[in-house]
Amino acid sequence: MPTLFDHHDLGSRLVLKNRVVMAPMTRTRTSDGDVPNALMATYYGQRAGAGLIVTEATDVAPHSKGYVRTPGIYTDAQVEGWRSVTREVHRNGGVIFLQIWHVGRLAHTSLMPNGEAPCGATDERASESDVFVAHDAHGRLVFERASPPRPIRTDEIPGLVDDFTLAFRNANRAGFDGVEIHAANGYLFEQFMNSSLNTRTDGYGGATPQTRTRLLLEVVDAAGREMGPDRVGVRLSPYGHYGSMPADPHVEETLLYLCDALSRRAVAYLHLVYQLQPRGNAQDSEFNETHLGDDLVRKVREAFQGSLIWTGGFTGGTAQTALETGWVDLIGFGRPFIANPDLVARLQNGWPLAEADRSAMYTRNGEKGYTDFPSFDPGPEADAPGGRA
Repeated sequence: MPTLFDHHDLGSRLVLKNRVVMAPMTRTRTSDGDVPNALMATYYGQRAGAGLIVTEATDVAPHSKGYVRTPGIYTDAQVEGWRSVTREVHRNGGVIFLQIWHVGRLAHTSLMPNGEAPCGATDERASESDVFVAHDAHGRLVFERASPPRPIRTDEIPGLVDDFTLAFRNANRAGFDGVEIHAANGYLFEQFMNSSLNTRTDGYGGATPQTRTRLLLEVVDAAGREMGPDRVGVRLSPYGHYGSMPADPHVEETLLYLCDALSRRAVAYLHLVYQLQPRGNAQDSEFNETHLGDDLVRKVREAFQGSLIWTGGFTGGTAQTALETGWVDLIGFGRPFIANPDLVARLQNGWPLAEADRSAMYTRNGEKGYTDFPSFDPGPEADAPGGRA
């Protein structure tokens, strides 16, 4: 059975040095114009020990933006900024994919061009969701409730696909090894895929899995044309409720249809965000390390033939157990990478994990809470038991 620290062939052109994936995390550290900068290059370069880095979500156009200081990939300055990031990651022996998104209705008018309404699958508001729209004088986030959206017109969709196409082209220019299309967590593509939310009656409506997934698959096809399908990944979060997503009675039908469609397109990977089930009651923070027999993950594995990444609150132990099921190939870790730039070495050697101060995660205070975390000094504590990941 493979271990977390074995290599893995991703697609037909990339060999990952281990099976640990740095999952995408919004960090709000860009320069003016949503341009990636030298500090971001340092941050990602520090974490190049991961087998695969997936960047923070990146906007394809000004109207795709949902949060302050998230990077873009639609201007020459942004491409140059990202090029400095990919160079640093590659200099440190890493592999890096750019996560690309459109937030859809999860946005506020203050972030939209000319203060216009955000656009979504329908005009239904994400009434329980806040988005961060600014930083205050202390560098802390300021939140506002997501604004009422307008539905995307059918005749606007080709232009939206063109926005993504330009983003894929620019990702190539910036030196990325591939792209991950963000179709999870209540953002635009999931708004179309959710049969309860998507009440459209056009060819992108919610009546069938074919129409619910049509927009996403058109964008996947555009990515394949620009980069080659073996440099394309897709992120999904079945049964997630982030972004005020309503319960969807057809979620599994849509998921398995999409797994088959992506498999036939021979994309590099599917990134599944699916939380491990706690052992005992909901207050129990420990996870069952011997019985990860989740039926949904098994079904995904049977329907999808590419590499499968699973992100879902893993520890080093549960990650290894998940690999040993044979259902998944790679394990994603998010927040542990914030305070542990050397996370792979810590997991491999059983060294303790540092904890990040949540209050500094999204500030504008330079290196603090971003690039100021040291690597572990083994010294006499080299045999200390590992922490949770």
